[in-house]
Amino acid sequence: MDHPPAGRAGLRNGRPRLGEVRGSRSRLLPSRRSPRPAWRPEQSSRQAWLAAEDHLRADDPRNAGIGPGCARPATGRRSARPVGESQLSPDPSAADPATIGKTVANVEITFGTDGWRGIIADDFTYESVRIATQGIAQYLTSRPNPSAIVGYDTRFASDLFAREVAQVLAANGVKVFIVNAPAPTQVATYAILDKKASGGLVITASHNPYYFSGLKYKPEYAGSASPEVTTRLEQEIQRVQRGGRVMQVRFDDAQREGKIEVFDPQPAYAAQINRLVDLGAIKAAGLKILHEPMYGASQGYVRALLAGGRTTVEEIHGERNPGFGGMHPEPIAQWMPEAMERMRKGGFDLCIANDGDADRVGIIDERGTFINQLQVMALLMMYLVEKRGQKGDVVRSLTSTSMVDKLGERFGVTVHELKVGFKYIGPKMAETNAILGGEESGGFAFRGHIPERDGILSGITFADMIVKYGKPLSKIMEHLTELVGPHFYARHDLHLDRQEYATRRVELYGRLEKEPPTEIAGSRVVRSRTDDGFKYYLEDGSWVLVRFSGTEPLIRVYSEAGSKERVDQLLAALEERLGVRQLV
Repeated sequence: MDHPPAGRAGLRNGRPRLGEVRGSRSRLLPSRRSPRPAWRPEQSSRQAWLAAEDHLRADDPRNAGIGPGCARPATGRRSARPVGESQLSPDPSAADPATIGKTVANVEITFGTDGWRGIIADDFTYESVRIATQGIAQYLTSRPNPSAIVGYDTRFASDLFAREVAQVLAANGVKVFIVNAPAPTQVATYAILDKKASGGLVITASHNPYYFSGLKYKPEYAGSASPEVTTRLEQEIQRVQRGGRVMQVRFDDAQREGKIEVFDPQPAYAAQINRLVDLGAIKAAGLKILHEPMYGASQGYVRALLAGGRTTVEEIHGERNPGFGGMHPEPIAQWMPEAMERMRKGGFDLCIANDGDADRVGIIDERGTFINQLQVMALLMMYLVEKRGQKGDVVRSLTSTSMVDKLGERFGVTVHELKVGFKYIGPKMAETNAILGGEESGGFAFRGHIPERDGILSGITFADMIVKYGKPLSKIMEHLTELVGPHFYARHDLHLDRQEYATRRVELYGRLEKEPPTEIAGSRVVRSRTDDGFKYYLEDGSWVLVRFSGTEPLIRVYSEAGSKERVDQLLAALEERLGVRQLV
């Protein structure tokens, strides 16, 4: 079995290398030619991952003037939360003057539904991150007195990539505020408003597998970048790749000169959550909550927000593990077996799970039943209207649930169905002053907060829901079913080779455009929409959808119907029509 390196294997001059050696036992990360690695990093390999990071942080003669290295023992627990001082690592050897001012990488950098993502040490490298940041810096400096928040998650070398981002921004005249420890994306994003910054850059690949990293850009309104903004960013990045210069300063020099400021984003975020949710009532309720951060950036946040009362929060998988213990950091049932088992054994009222950067939420009730993300959105809407008395529209993605539409009819609420991505949902929420926005992936936004997903706020809102209804979550779910009837849902993720992804996408889209189905699994298609994949609304009230992911080489097939058997029939019928059933 291959393992991640305990030493410098897989590194060049102490840093990740573009086009890693393949087939070697010392391989750092998988080739982009394979959609999934041949091995899975179990929790026992955590020390090897941390040791590899320490080699990146080790003292290097070329780092003179940058500051001392902070290679630390690879043993022992490492918290992802700040404890008195900054956890930022010293500057990596990538600040070698020989590399400053040069463009080295020739990587396609595009922003999908939620930023740019790539495989670490393949297309996501120091060089490509610098180039992307230089393009963003050129965009930011088109306005007066530019400033930016820089955040990062718990993935492999995320803090080192974040330092590269800060150094490039500062060299271009952008004032930088960089978080002092791994932070959820929404926490760093809220800091844009708190510090009145021009925008924010976050190193994260969210829920993607461990071997991915990514870069999200958030504009001054602290939401997802619009298609117009991402197009402009891509144009600026392409200018750099065609021969522009990447500017860079040394981190410690820029910090001494006041160009870079390290800060703790948690207090301002906690104050904001306290304004949005009745934390006092939750703390006094004596709930027992299990928190599953999935080794991600939400470590410590739920516990800190609910501390100081009768309610207790127990956290599992709350240490740094860049391999995520062999799981994908996505809060769905298949990746949370330990949390599901703990809940089935009893003793907890609620489990809140968050993905790698905590913008998504997963919920498990007191019986150990996973509440799928479509049910989560319907429950949130019902609670906001029934118990909080909120009035206003609701915005959902086309992959989300028709339960929301039925609640809208019952409560007299207008529901807007949009393309996938908060770059569409956020602006519509602002336009309509919506009380809730959400998508099937488990990302939800609330009126009065940033126009962006917040998995921590969503989870704590479920705790408030239990308090306000005065009954267990399973009983609240029964109440929802009484209002909208039974709904069942499933999604199949079909993995493709990255090199073949674009070709297969064009081929399958062309097939559905030329020969659209008139019936699926015996039910007539009454209408369809094709602006974001192909969604078919059927005569029996069910629907089925196929889309291509904007962040991974995946075909996703979705369905919602009145029974599990019907969902399975619809998924199989559409997959067979596309000729991809064998990928299930």
